[in-house]
Amino acid sequence: MKIYECKKDSLELLLENLNKRSPEGQLEVERVTADIIRNVKERKDEALIEYSRKFDRVELTPDTIEVAQNELVNALNSIDRDLLRVIEKSAENIRAFHEKQLENSWFTTNENGIFLGQKITPLSRVGVYVPAGSAPLPSTVLMDVIPAKVAGVEEIVLCSPPSKNGKIDPVILACAKLAGVHRVFMVGGAQAIAAMAYGTQTIPKVDKIVGPGNIYVATAKKMVFGICGIDMIAGPSEILIIADETANPAYVAADLLSQAEHDKLASSILLTVSKELAQNVLTELETQLSKLTRAEIATESLENYGAIVVTETINEAVDISNLIAPEHLEVCTKNPFDLLPLIKNAGAIFLGNYSPESLGDYFAGPNHTLPTSGTARFFSPLGVYDFIKRQSVISYSRDAFNAVASDVAAFAQAEGLTAHAGAVRIRVNNEVKG
Repeated sequence: MKIYECKKDSLELLLENLNKRSPEGQLEVERVTADIIRNVKERKDEALIEYSRKFDRVELTPDTIEVAQNELVNALNSIDRDLLRVIEKSAENIRAFHEKQLENSWFTTNENGIFLGQKITPLSRVGVYVPAGSAPLPSTVLMDVIPAKVAGVEEIVLCSPPSKNGKIDPVILACAKLAGVHRVFMVGGAQAIAAMAYGTQTIPKVDKIVGPGNIYVATAKKMVFGICGIDMIAGPSEILIIADETANPAYVAADLLSQAEHDKLASSILLTVSKELAQNVLTELETQLSKLTRAEIATESLENYGAIVVTETINEAVDISNLIAPEHLEVCTKNPFDLLPLIKNAGAIFLGNYSPESLGDYFAGPNHTLPTSGTARFFSPLGVYDFIKRQSVISYSRDAFNAVASDVAAFAQAEGLTAHAGAVRIRVNNEVKG
């Protein structure tokens, strides 16, 4: 990991390097993923069994693709009691936060007989994907399932790949049971996305797929969008920290490493006005890296996609951060709340030295399924709003209709859509009496 002065050339190089991590434009990945999707669409469970044998080294049958309900119960009953207590607290915080996102239907009327409104309807069936590669993520179960439950989704199905022992991670299963998942399937990768999008003999077709995954999962979600909905196209995890001379270098280094250990493609960036802090953080990184169980992954991540950039001012750091639009943004400055109005693009914002990104990943309540790869410019964190539909409602009385009919017909006529105009005029010319 290097320290850079903030110059145009170095900034452009940093942005170019970060863009290499995006799932966009990976032609070989797209080709392989398209083949998997087509195969699952055509051969259904047979293809899932084939891919499980090929990628996971697990032999499935049509009867073992779905995890039995008693396995979920056993997983929940056998989980360490102290861990279960923590998971339950986390679930409570997540539920409380997302309940504040609930939307209500609303309607308005006026004396002319016009009734307008918006009807809120939960999705019927949602698919949740939970990755379980080098590090299973049971916290993702809570983050993706609880908002769907709060929204009122009728059925939630979950797909997750098996571990080396041929089973889904038991903590994932425990969280699935605790959060209220209806059905769990032992299928991973792009094939799981295809199965939920199109349906197989065993896995039902869903209305929307949510949850993070590797580049093949992200590409598959992009390819099935339109067949079903998706939450976002997520790339590798990332953190950006804005810090001044008051920041604790040990804390900053630890938070950079918390993302670097995720994935060799993860990105960890520090923007600071203090050259002294930059150097101290670099020293801390070397010290703390030696103690990590995933030091090899973190080291490669920092070397390829990590950077410490020294800026002239804090405002310059904010401008760069808005340009990058990071998944996680930490503000470790003397007065972090002063910068909040200036921050336009970030998935989640962590203010102050005692608000590490880890709090958001596991416990605080806001969702940790966040936009990555610069998509925080136009995507939001996963929330209750991802699991509902807003339906417009329109009703006019005869008098209210007649009062505007000529205007509506004129607008339709101007567009050359004579049938639209006709559908209005026929009601004026042939009113039902009485």
